[in-house]
Amino acid sequence: GRSATAAAAYRAGALISDQRTGLVFDYRRRHGVLDARIHLPGGLFALDREQFWNGVEVHHRRRDAVLAREVVLALPNELDIDERAELAFGFAREIADEFGVGVDCALHAPSRDGDDRNFHAHLLLTACTVSAEGALGKKAERLDPIACRRSGAAESVSWLRPRWQDSVNAALARKGSAERVDHRSFKAR
Repeated sequence: GRSATAAAAYRAGALISDQRTGLVFDYRRRHGVLDARIHLPGGLFALDREQFWNGVEVHHRRRDAVLAREVVLALPNELDIDERAELAFGFAREIADEFGVGVDCALHAPSRDGDDRNFHAHLLLTACTVSAEGALGKKAERLDPIACRRSGAAESVSWLRPRWQDSVNAALARKGSAERVDHRSFKAR
C-alpha cells in the first residue's frame, strides 16, 4: 500500500512527483543524505530518479503488487567516507548485476540524536528486472520469497548476507583493520 516514488524520494532526499497519484514527495531539506545513485545491470546508471520510479509505479498493474524491496546496510565506522561510498555503491552494482534489477543506493550519515558511528545505506531494489538501458521487465523471481519457496530455490538473503560479509571484511582488510563482521546470528555462530 505504500508508494515506491515516496520511498525513493525519502531515502535519496529528493523531490519526486508521483504521476499516478498526483502527490508530490519533497524531501530535499532532509538532513543526512550523503549521496544517492541508481545502479542498473552492466554498470550503468539511471540519471532521472523521478522518471525511473514513476516508470516502476506504472509498470506494475496489480494494486497489491510489490514494487520494490529494501535492504539496509550498516557501513563500518573504521572506513572513511570515500571507502564507505565505494563499499555501498560496489555492493549495489553487484546486486544489480546478480539479480538484473535497478538498485537505488542512498548513503546516510548518522542521525543527529543517535550514535555518531551509525553510517548506513538504504538500497531500494526494483521487484522487476531492468535492462542495462533501464527498460522494465518481468518479476525478479529470485528476489521474491514466495516464488523462491514455491520453486524450492534459495532466497536472495542466502546470497546477500554472505556476499555483504565478504565485501565488508575485504574493505576492512584493505584498510588494515583487524575488525571483521559475520552475517550469522549469535545462535548460528
